[in-house]
Amino acid sequence: MLIDIHGDIWTDVTVKRSLGEKDIIKRYHLDRFRKGKMAGGTFILWIDPPHDENPKERFLESVKYMCQEIWENQDILKVIYSSKDFYSAVDEGKLAVILGMEGLSPLGEESEGIYALYQLGFRQISLTWNEQNAFATGARGDEKRGLTELGKRAIKIIEDLGIILDVSHANDKTFWDICKVATKPIIASHSNARALCPVPRNITDEQIKAIGERGGLVGINAFNEFIHVDRDKRNVDYLINHIEHIVELIGIDHVAFGFDFFEYLEEDTSQTFIEDPYRGTPGIEDISKAPNLIKKLQERGFSKEDIEKISYKNFLNLMDRVLKP
Repeated sequence: MLIDIHGDIWTDVTVKRSLGEKDIIKRYHLDRFRKGKMAGGTFILWIDPPHDENPKERFLESVKYMCQEIWENQDILKVIYSSKDFYSAVDEGKLAVILGMEGLSPLGEESEGIYALYQLGFRQISLTWNEQNAFATGARGDEKRGLTELGKRAIKIIEDLGIILDVSHANDKTFWDICKVATKPIIASHSNARALCPVPRNITDEQIKAIGERGGLVGINAFNEFIHVDRDKRNVDYLINHIEHIVELIGIDHVAFGFDFFEYLEEDTSQTFIEDPYRGTPGIEDISKAPNLIKKLQERGFSKEDIEKISYKNFLNLMDRVLKP
């Protein structure tokens, strides 16, 4: 079984429920999750383009539909806050759901809004998406701008509450500013190694080491443009090269899966930030193909224990170290 620590599922729920549909996860995604032996994951609320022009409005809409989806599908969904909760969900035959927030633009300049996110159940938060906002600067923001004073305040609140801080999408200056301020483990939930694919959304060897030294995790991203610059090498085998590279740098205990699959996004949204129409990465096109990735990891010499750590145990361990009961 596995945990995917980054999936933009609430975007699809919001789009389809706004059109009058119900039971989105059950009708559109559950079968694929089961084929991929996905036991749960971080289900992300993200302000998707073009709605990023009115982030607060989109946030309220998404929260409304997220809460409805969870309430009406308690037979298959269980929101979790610890490894104990995870195993309870598995025993009950339900998806173990960690609620995640990608970017704090809906809060405007109100860092105290994080308390509300906590009460809503959010336990994994990044300060930015690609944009720059009142808290920090994303990968497409001003490279000379990093974490703001408001962002420092946000990190203190995040750590005091016991929320996992995610640095994926942060630009380099923001990343290192966060490292100066954060006192607890951090994660890059869906970023690969820049040494193997030099795009701004991937992270450098020095950043990978900094995450490992702080007891954090790097979540491997299946998006093809983050795997290799050569289109012919954007496949599952080259994705495993990233896993091997990161393991060599910081060890098996600091790697997870953060696939960032695109089946949750409308094409008019995804086309705002990718090169070509996305048709999936060969060999790991969506979560149902995860067993193929596991098989190839075995062929590369990863042990059963190694694979279990990457698949779910490392993230459960991090949850128990960072989240408060």
